[in-house]
Parts: sequence; C-alpha cells; structure tokens
Amino acid sequence: MIKILIVDDEKPICDLIEMNLSTGGYQCSACQDGVTALKRIDGESFDLILLDIMLPGVDGYDIMEYIRPLGIPVIFITAKHEVKDRVKGLRLGADDYLVKPFDVVELMARVEAVLRRYNKTEHLLTAGDVTVDVEAHKVTKRGRIIELTNKEFGLLVLFIRNKNVALFRETLYEKVWEGEYTGDSRTLDLHVQRLRRKLGWESRLTAVYKVGYRLEVPQ
Repeated sequence: MIKILIVDDEKPICDLIEMNLSTGGYQCSACQDGVTALKRIDGESFDLILLDIMLPGVDGYDIMEYIRPLGIPVIFITAKHEVKDRVKGLRLGADDYLVKPFDVVELMARVEAVLRRYNKTEHLLTAGDVTVDVEAHKVTKRGRIIELTNKEFGLLVLFIRNKNVALFRETLYEKVWEGEYTGDSRTLDLHVQRLRRKLGWESRLTAVYKVGYRLEVPQ
C-alpha cells in the first residue's frame, strides 16, 4: 500500500487530508511539527510527503533540503501563495505546490499525478465486490468481467479513488471528458445511469442535490 506522510501544524487540516486519502486507499500518518517530521522520515519509508512550509521547530524549506537526496516525492501544501514562494519551493525540488485553501478533489488528483510520475500508483482499485485493474483497463464484479466504455471506466476510477466524497458535475465532466463543463449534464447523467446498471450500484452511486454524485462505500 502507498504510504503518505502529512506534515502540517494545523491538526484539522491533517485530519481532513488523512481521512480523504485513507478513504482513497492510501496508508497515511501525520505530524504537526518539523522536528517530529524529520524523525519520522529518518525512521520510516514513505512514498510521498505532503509538506507545509510554516512549521514549528524546522520549517518546510529546511525539511525539503533534507528530503531531496532521499528521492521521496514532495507536494508543498501551504498558505504562502506568492509567486516567489512557489518558485522557491519548486526549485528546492518539490514535485508540486498547492495553496490553501484547496479542494480535496484537486489534492487527490495532484497526489495521483505525482505518484504516476514515480510509478508508485496502485494498479488495482476495489470498492465492495468490484475490482478495477487500471493498467489492464479491466473491471470485474465477483470475478465476472463487466464491459465498460472508456468514459464509464474513467468515471468509475474517479469514483473509487474518491469514495464517499461528493464530486461536482463540473469536476466529473472536466476530468473524464477533458473539456470545459457547459452546464448541460445530460451526457454525464446518462453515463452514470449506465454505470449504475452495469455494476448494480443503484443504491451506492447516489445523486447529491445541487452538487453531483457520490460513491457510498461502508467504512
């Protein structure tokens, strides 16, 4: 399982990130200061580090200097939004830079993108009795192959990677259809309806009023 370390001095932010990443199938741990973060990095192996800059003890820039020779991918997550801060973070070796406040779906997408870059992605995704082999582009339910179109497959992967998270129609459309959402949801709704039928997810893939859809999976 992919191991992610979250370093942020605000515990509610750590808890929010950890909850969503854990739901997405990642193994997460968190700490709130730079000294503890360095001890964790020394003593454990991580596939990705989400790192705040303004930390007590040792700041994120100094931690980044320490991490760089280790080859662990890093995403800065910080309230420091000026261009000079982004440039400094990226030049120090961070793989991405996300400014607070952020959308959880965007964070998930950035995490997935960095892990793909390092060939650390999970190839098998599961939700209940449904298994998705992302590399083979194959979906099975209780061992039986389910035939999906490319768009249905893209939606399914997005839903499973964001279990129990309400996804906006705009987000679903723009990520799967790779175009700007115009407000006409008929195409998206039809694809979701077909996905429900094919997987028997009429009660699991639920509509969220004025938002979009959510895949409900028991914790």
